[in-house]
Amino acid sequence: MAKKFSKNSYFKNRELSWIDFNGRVLEEARDADNPLLERINFLGITQSNVDEFFMVRVASLNKLVSVKINDTDPSGMTPKEQIDAINEKEHDMVEKRYSTLNRSLLPLLEKNDIFLLKPTDLNEEQQDFIKNYFEDELYPVLTPMADDSSRPFPFISNNSLNLAIMLKNAENTGKLFATLRIPDVFSRIVRLPGENNDFILIEDIIKEYIGQLFIGFSVEETAVFRVIRDMDLDVAEKDSSDLLRAVQNQLKEREHGGVVRLEIENTIGDVLKKRLIKTLKVDKTAIYLINGPIDLTFLKKLPRLVSGHDDLKYPAFKKHLDPSLSMNENIFDSIRKKDYLLQHPYDSFDAVTNFIHQAATDPNVLGIKMTLYRVSGNSPIIKYLGMAAESGKQVTVLVEVKARFDEENNVRWAKHLEKMGCHVIYGLIGLKTHSKIALVIRRDDDGIRRYLHLGTGNYNDVTANFYTDMGLLTCNRDMGIDASNLFNMLSGFSKPPYFHLLRNSPNNIRKFINEKIDDEIDAARNGRPAFIKMKMNSLSDPQIIEKLYEASSFGVKIQLIIRGICCLKNDIPGISENIEVHSIVGRFLEHSRIYYFYNNGNEDIYLSSADMMTRNLNRRVELLFPLIQSDTKKRAIAIYNEMWEDNIKTRILHGDKFSRIDRRGLIPNNSQERFIQDAEQKNARLKKMKKEALNGQNAFQPMTKHEAGLPFESEEDD
Repeated sequence: MAKKFSKNSYFKNRELSWIDFNGRVLEEARDADNPLLERINFLGITQSNVDEFFMVRVASLNKLVSVKINDTDPSGMTPKEQIDAINEKEHDMVEKRYSTLNRSLLPLLEKNDIFLLKPTDLNEEQQDFIKNYFEDELYPVLTPMADDSSRPFPFISNNSLNLAIMLKNAENTGKLFATLRIPDVFSRIVRLPGENNDFILIEDIIKEYIGQLFIGFSVEETAVFRVIRDMDLDVAEKDSSDLLRAVQNQLKEREHGGVVRLEIENTIGDVLKKRLIKTLKVDKTAIYLINGPIDLTFLKKLPRLVSGHDDLKYPAFKKHLDPSLSMNENIFDSIRKKDYLLQHPYDSFDAVTNFIHQAATDPNVLGIKMTLYRVSGNSPIIKYLGMAAESGKQVTVLVEVKARFDEENNVRWAKHLEKMGCHVIYGLIGLKTHSKIALVIRRDDDGIRRYLHLGTGNYNDVTANFYTDMGLLTCNRDMGIDASNLFNMLSGFSKPPYFHLLRNSPNNIRKFINEKIDDEIDAARNGRPAFIKMKMNSLSDPQIIEKLYEASSFGVKIQLIIRGICCLKNDIPGISENIEVHSIVGRFLEHSRIYYFYNNGNEDIYLSSADMMTRNLNRRVELLFPLIQSDTKKRAIAIYNEMWEDNIKTRILHGDKFSRIDRRGLIPNNSQERFIQDAEQKNARLKKMKKEALNGQNAFQPMTKHEAGLPFESEEDD
């Protein structure tokens, strides 16, 4: 690769690009065209996003700084420079989040008779309620912790809400300090009595009556605070003969990771603030004074607690389920006839769970092999895999126990599957298995056949309702052989010399994408049309970005839809002038990955579990698979093009900044709403066809004597 494509100025810093993405999520909270309770939810999402970002990404940078690593990233920034830039930018984002809450969303809630109240706002009935709630429910659980010479400052666990408390005794001999953890066994949002949607936060109830915990002392000041710690799982896999045990040990140890962020109510006094900062040993740039309730993730729960306001939420829609993939049909017969392309959530995820369910109960199915990265807390797929094993089928499941923040859940499911008789693989040493694949081996009338589901997203029936993902159901012979070879690699020591149609990481997806880009470069060099279209969550791998720059410099037209991180810059003369970048957040989390290459008019299109990130290409087991059947290819291309034409939720990249489209003179087009409309139209056509079929069936039924105008016969005449 020519060095001219690798200049630091050609790359956006990965972490700063992520903060920009979270800013686009915040824009959804600020968008007056979104329903109010959905805006509340988006604001909560921005908080959970940034919490995870600090627990993992900022924590990793802190580790590099602690061991004096000064290597620079592709944009030319050292770890310390990145941390400082992150905190500077995040301070602005915090101010923007809370101004959105305080100046916009809370007043709008109040206009709709939805109130988040303080104790001073309560009527007599509500005052009595919180007093009784404190005394009967909270008081027995609360444990104040003194902070003095004989009782040192307690350990503050990650992401927990706490009160810093300053007191004085009756003799007024000096300041005394204590902390109190706000218990998370109670709902943080407490509904107040009355006809309205009146709520109060649990910390405000505790503050109101906290004096009852310190008899003989007066409470001078209280302030809520929270720490975010290093929560990145760091398993020394090369030294571990038992990966499952290593993960479980790390889950216990990471709770004591270093503090990477401290949030404190901005009403705190100087004395109490200095004591907190000194005790917790936090860098001053990582201290955030908060103008409002600390930890806005509670806002994600508020819409579910509000009653009588469906008008303030997105309207519900019915997902489409192809009748051929329902439990009333033999799904294997259906898949033998044709491939099925699924786009969730517009296409119901029931198609996938039905596939696994029928595999579990079909006597002709011999075995099921599956990878699981994230599943829901009450996963039907886990249940069906257990049913299959208990009925004597060979069931092999790779459960990725290193799936970030799902480790504990996955360890539990892995043990459960083993108890039910499944053969469980606990991930691979040194790699995360991020591929989404289910392989069903079935004895058909004409021999053994492999049936596959390949997907861009997780086998999670809950998140499938609000993440956009795509999947393929097929019994393509070559893909089936590739799938068997992949599982042999995962479970044993097989190294197939080649794959027919599937491409896998580590390394092979990178090699394949580079080859496809080279083909487009060759076409452009020879004066032929050359196009690349890609949709992904994140684009951060420097080598892939450089390759796209190279293609652009030769005249290849490149369209990118990138939801999150984008380290590529466009509009660089001679480098990226032929690259256009769009970003869509919207109602659904855009999670699908699509890779399209014009290929001299053949229009090759692939779906994948992998983003163009170094970790996906080098350090994970990922899959990329082609769409071969003409109708699935056509539909996937149409899906991409529909998203490209979106002018409501789309932001366009100019240099390294995204901005909204100027819609003057344009017909409004919200691609996610269009897909919902398509699903509803399919359902309407299906309903009409069923009705017509029913009417047609009735037309061939013999008429009764009454319908023919003849008199009824008595029972005695029968």
